[in-house]
Amino acid sequence: MSSNDERVPDPEVPAKAATRRYSASYKAKILAEYETLDKAGKGALLRREGLYSSLISAWRDQRDAAGLAALAKPAGRPQADPKERENARLRKENERLQAELDKARKVIDVQGKLSALLGQLATDSPNSGSEPTP
Repeated sequence: MSSNDERVPDPEVPAKAATRRYSASYKAKILAEYETLDKAGKGALLRREGLYSSLISAWRDQRDAAGLAALAKPAGRPQADPKERENARLRKENERLQAELDKARKVIDVQGKLSALLGQLATDSPNSGSEPTP
């Protein structure tokens, strides 16, 4: 036997082909082009791009599911996050309580001034005729 007949298989395992990832814009572009073509044109597009028809079907399903999900969303403003609603409620309550505290401080200040004034008037006032003088 010659050395060519006894070739040793290469023990190196070939690297697995990398999984291709496609952007949403690429998928949309290919789907739009694919849907305008006839059968022969569709096959040519798939060969040119190295795609399978199953990918086209999967992309269509994704597009349709996204469209249905978008249509299922209620119209109007999106619902507020419960934490955000709670934070807004607490902020409002805090502002209300701060206003009440400011009011209470003013009342206490006025009461203190009034008490001091009444105390000063009581000590400064001459004795009235109803009380005997000592």
